[in-house]
Amino acid sequence: MSGQHQPGGGLSGPPRPGRITAYLTLLVLGALVGIAGSLVQGGWFPGGLALALLATAGLFFGGLYVTGTQLGVGAPAAGWLIAAVLLSIGRPEGDGIFAAGFGPLVYLLGGMVVAVMCATMTRLPQPGTKSGRLEK
Repeated sequence: MSGQHQPGGGLSGPPRPGRITAYLTLLVLGALVGIAGSLVQGGWFPGGLALALLATAGLFFGGLYVTGTQLGVGAPAAGWLIAAVLLSIGRPEGDGIFAAGFGPLVYLLGGMVVAVMCATMTRLPQPGTKSGRLEK
């Protein structure tokens, strides 16, 4: 059985181009939401912080809903984290997007918590599946 995939052993075949495109799109969307959230959370505190975290949660849950996999959460979370970390690193001149304070810390930690929550959610119900109950 050296060339065959075992049931439950991971991938059931080669990745399809549509699925790869969806994950790359989610990665880019994650980076865009990370950039926008970084700007909004500091500009309109505390409402901007809430808006940025809601957008982050919506994207992560949307990735889970659209793909039905944890990688659907991981792709936008990776883009979001890369963008947020790059924006938090100051330049040699001392400039940076994030100011020191409570808001940026809540945004970074809150976004990570939301990503973990969405990635560890139970699988979404599949359409057309029936329950185990006998019909009357």
